[in-house]
Amino acid sequence: MARVTLQSIADRVGVSRMTVSNAFSRPDQLSGALRERILAVAADLGYLGPDPSARSLATGTTGTIGVLWASDLRYALADEVSARFLGAVADELGREGLALTLVPASVDGAVVPARDVAMDGAIAFSCDPELPALDWLQRRDLPLVYVDMTAPSGEVAITIDDRGGARAAAQHIVDLGHRRVALLTTGYGPEPGITTGPLTASAARHRVITERLAGWLDALTAAGIVPLVVNQPDDYSSAPLAAARMLDRPDRPTAVLCLTDVLAQSVLAAASDAGLAVPGDLAIVGFDDHPLTLRTRPTLTTVRQDVDAKGRAAARALLGLVAGRADNSVSRPRGRRLPVQLQVRGSTLGDGVG
Repeated sequence: MARVTLQSIADRVGVSRMTVSNAFSRPDQLSGALRERILAVAADLGYLGPDPSARSLATGTTGTIGVLWASDLRYALADEVSARFLGAVADELGREGLALTLVPASVDGAVVPARDVAMDGAIAFSCDPELPALDWLQRRDLPLVYVDMTAPSGEVAITIDDRGGARAAAQHIVDLGHRRVALLTTGYGPEPGITTGPLTASAARHRVITERLAGWLDALTAAGIVPLVVNQPDDYSSAPLAAARMLDRPDRPTAVLCLTDVLAQSVLAAASDAGLAVPGDLAIVGFDDHPLTLRTRPTLTTVRQDVDAKGRAAARALLGLVAGRADNSVSRPRGRRLPVQLQVRGSTLGDGVG
């Protein structure tokens, strides 16, 4: 059987070879009816489209955008908030015919993916600014968008109002009359439980941790409250132990502000094990508005962020940077800080509170 080419299709349709090429690579150059006729003939002849490798060589692009993930991908994909972010990014890229590649920070300790994987640009998601894999992406001079982290000067960052959201959560607890308040967070070292030490160096560079801590302290310090700080190391497996130790104290807190909703779920479980009523004996506030917040009993008071909007904003910003590399007339996108909103539910005001 003869090999099907663009010219074969052009001869069958009665158009030029360039017109057929445009039907696959520049559909905006053709009427919808003509493009559909060309694609139908191509399918009838068994032609699947231009070879992606050849197209990459011709255009100097890969058609792929990377997302650099600092944590193990299996944990990221298992988390509904992270998965929603990725889904929003993928949807936005898909509209432009681009694929999404997940780039782990390392494989067996080596940063090969960040060094070698072909991509037209990348989104760095909540990474340590000194992560070696991020350094490789920067050295490759790829268009980069930084999400939930501080960007280098002049670069584009998409963030949320972590500090304002945490401040609102803490003020809510203060307004309810709580004075024995605990902060369940991470980044203080390898041991779970009460801490008085400083953040680790990597945690001190982590925007989400530092901004949420600052927001809590804005409200608590103004109210004259010195909180109990409870550390939960990074992998979440020690969260139940940290929560249990926090509640097994003579001066146990009456309210807990948690870095994330996943940590808050551990506190809810620990309170149940300890026979404590929520919110009667213990008020609990999370952060992120994870889908699990409406599945807990009582439902969880939390700070809502729009993860879908964050994913779309990150993808659009990166598309703008990539386009600007090819066309100097394209305006450079700006960074954005998205708003958040306190969602008061049953874990602070009891069942039936919306």
